[in-house]
Amino acid sequence: MNQNKENDVFKSGFISIIGRPNVGKSTFLNRVIGQKIAIMSDKPQTTRNKVQGVLTTDEAQMIFIDTPGIHKPKHKLGDFMMKIAVNSLKEVDIILFMVNAEEGFGRGEEFILEKLNGVQTPVFLVINKIDLIAPDKLLTIIDTYKEKYEFAEIIPISAMEGNNVDRLLEQVQIRLEEGPQFYPADQVTDHPERFIVAELIREKALHLTREEVPHSLAVTIDKMERRKEKEMIDVMATIIVERDSQKGIIIGKQGNMLKEIGKRAREDIEKLLGSKVYLELWVKVQKDWRNKAFHLRDFGFTEEEY
Repeated sequence: MNQNKENDVFKSGFISIIGRPNVGKSTFLNRVIGQKIAIMSDKPQTTRNKVQGVLTTDEAQMIFIDTPGIHKPKHKLGDFMMKIAVNSLKEVDIILFMVNAEEGFGRGEEFILEKLNGVQTPVFLVINKIDLIAPDKLLTIIDTYKEKYEFAEIIPISAMEGNNVDRLLEQVQIRLEEGPQFYPADQVTDHPERFIVAELIREKALHLTREEVPHSLAVTIDKMERRKEKEMIDVMATIIVERDSQKGIIIGKQGNMLKEIGKRAREDIEKLLGSKVYLELWVKVQKDWRNKAFHLRDFGFTEEEY
């Protein structure tokens, strides 16, 4: 770090990423950080808890907060997710309002802009997925949003391809004020490894299931420890579902689905931990857990962070 050099100014700050479900917030965060710390899925509401990513350069430290997609809650878990997203607007230095270039302005975007009214924090409009639309459509999108809100910046990007992401980071850094380095330079998230491991398992289950199953999934890590005799980490995890029928889907015929979830998750976990991993998965039914506060607390969904 060069922050101690004479006349150098080191900047730091917290940046909240908000938007409707499935606009690419987690993809953007992983692109910025350079590795997977937020799970990605084509299912809405993949992110349930806040995921904090830390980007440190010689000039600045930017702490990004990836929030659950803002949506109308249908259960206690949904209420929890909404509180996280809305609370993230408080006490941050910059807000990135991300929208999907492929989708038009609708009630969801209107709802978010209502939440932004009265917020003194600079708000960037980040138009994501520009690689999927014609250039002339982009100008129309920009004009539409300009009429709705006075944004500090409007920056089109492709989080998947990396287009214009560097420019967005430059503008974020310009807006930040001088501040301390909150985290060590090599730290990329404030979440413990157990949290990320659980999320990686849930991601694979999301990718491989559909219909009613994805939203009913939770994952708990029962054991995670390194073996003394060799370079191997044992991970024991439980996939929680709400109904017996969902348990059958997750296990699959002759256990094939569970094996495939485990195989894919283990590959990512080994990359994360930098070690060989022995992964053992179990499936448990916890009826209607998304509507029961004590289950939400057991599975790590708490409001204490706020």
